[in-house]
Parts: sequence; C-alpha cells; structure tokens
Amino acid sequence: MDGILNINKPWGTTSFSLVALVKRLSGERRVGHAGTLDPAATGVLPVCLGQGTRVVEFLVDATKAYRAEIELGVVTDTYDASGQIIQRRDSSGISQHQLELGLASFCGLIQQVPPMYSAVKYQGKPLYELARAGITVERRQRLAKVHKLELVNWQPPVATIEVVCGKGTYIRSLAHDLGQTLGCGAHLKSLVRLRCGPFEIRDAVSLAQLEDAYRYDCWQSLLYPIDSVLLHWAAMVVSDDAGQNIRNGRPLVLENGERGKGSGYLAQSTSGRASSENHCRAYALDGRFIGVLRFNSETGQWQPKKVFLS
Repeated sequence: MDGILNINKPWGTTSFSLVALVKRLSGERRVGHAGTLDPAATGVLPVCLGQGTRVVEFLVDATKAYRAEIELGVVTDTYDASGQIIQRRDSSGISQHQLELGLASFCGLIQQVPPMYSAVKYQGKPLYELARAGITVERRQRLAKVHKLELVNWQPPVATIEVVCGKGTYIRSLAHDLGQTLGCGAHLKSLVRLRCGPFEIRDAVSLAQLEDAYRYDCWQSLLYPIDSVLLHWAAMVVSDDAGQNIRNGRPLVLENGERGKGSGYLAQSTSGRASSENHCRAYALDGRFIGVLRFNSETGQWQPKKVFLS
C-alpha cells in the first residue's frame, strides 16, 4: 500500500488526527503527512503511505499556495481567529493602495518570527506549550520565501490574499506582520491551502469520500504513485543490470564526463529537468520506478539516494 493521498482537510481537525484515521482505515503502519495544517485551516494535506513516506521530505520542500483572509484592526495572541483578542485598533483609514504597498513589502525573501503558538521548539519544548503556560520567549527570526502575494478581494476590514511560498512560511505571522506594518494590527481570519507541490485542492478528496473508498474497497483509485511528487525532475531509464546496481546502492559510473555513457543509462525524459540539487528519477525498462539518484560532480556518478522496492 505505497503511495500518496490528496486529502481536503476540514476545519477543526488536526493533521495528526487525519494520519491516525488513514492508519485505521488502511491498516498501514507507515503513514505520515507532508506539512502541518492548523486545526482552523482547511485544504490540501498530502498523506503518504508505506514507501510513500520516504518522499515526505520532497513534499515538505515543495512550494505551497494559500488563500487567506486577513482581518485588520484586531490582534490575537495566536495571530489567528482561534486566539484571544489582545488589542483592537481603528483600521478605517487604511486604503487599498496602502494595503497593496504593505503586501508588496512581504514578497521575496523575508524574515519571520515564528508565533508563540507554534510547534517550533525552545530548549526542547514546543513553543505552544510555553504559550499555554503564559510564558513568552524570544524567538529567532527565520528566512522565508514568498514567491507571489496577490490581493484578490478587499472588503474592509478584511483582505483576501493568495500566497505562493516556500517551506517554513507562517501565514499567521505574515498576517500579524502586515498589521504591524500598516499600524492597525491584524490577524489571520481563515486559511485554505490550495496546493502542496503537485497536489491541487480541486483534486483533493473529502473525509467522507475517503471513508467510502475504503468501505467499498476502491481506495486504490485515490492513491497517487510515489513518483508523482518528483515529476518536475528529469527521468532516466536504465538497463536491468544498472537497475540492479542501483537497488544494491551502487552508483552509475559515468565515462569521459558524459552522463550515462557505459553505465546502463538508456534515455532521459524531456518532461522534466534536473533539480538544483541534481536529482533525477530512475526507471526500469518495464516502467517501474526504481528510485531517486543524485549526481556527484566530483566523482561523475549518479549516486542512489532513495531506492524503492517493487
């Protein structure tokens, strides 16, 4: 039972509870999600099963897209609507132009301070445990990358934005920091994850659909193959001997500086490209996914990084 489910997480449930549900329904012990969604957030939550759990790291690193409602003039201790209101300010003077200028300052590489109500650890303890005990500690700023930030609706005092960002970006912190920039305060009113890597919300299944699929034993139709996470990389088809060497952890030896000459390399797809880390996918002659290779420029070899048993 190896693959990935694209689940539309409903409001009020935790990411951990969805993992527990999939474990119960599937009977699979190895289950994990790729990127936590807060209970008050909804949308795309990829859940990996079996050997699919071995590509979680690539999903966590993938870009994500969100639609967020930000309410100006109200500050909460959690930076979102689930928290206690700690301040109210007048936001009536904020124009759409000011709002757009404020949003523009959060595009590109930005510094963020994680919220106190987050899973980031301080001296071995999650920050949210300290926050619940009434303890506030200094948090280090972290770099986050916002690829796109667009205002899609403005109904004062609520701004609806769409964000495309890299891993580790806190939309709650973005909402809070926007309020500080505008001088009126703000919090995240609602959040929907529209995309996580290749998985889109339009294709995500509800919990009811998921439970029905397992009840009627048609869950296989919902399971994405492991390599669906990696389709943006180049692909390599190798001979049977080279495939066996990869499974045994041996690198593909390249000769004369050519990638693949004399190594069992047969073809490279044109649908993908090598990643910035020089990763690629490897397939057997019959189309089975063998694993992930990483190119070592010093040795001139494609080194197996993750091998998947078939």
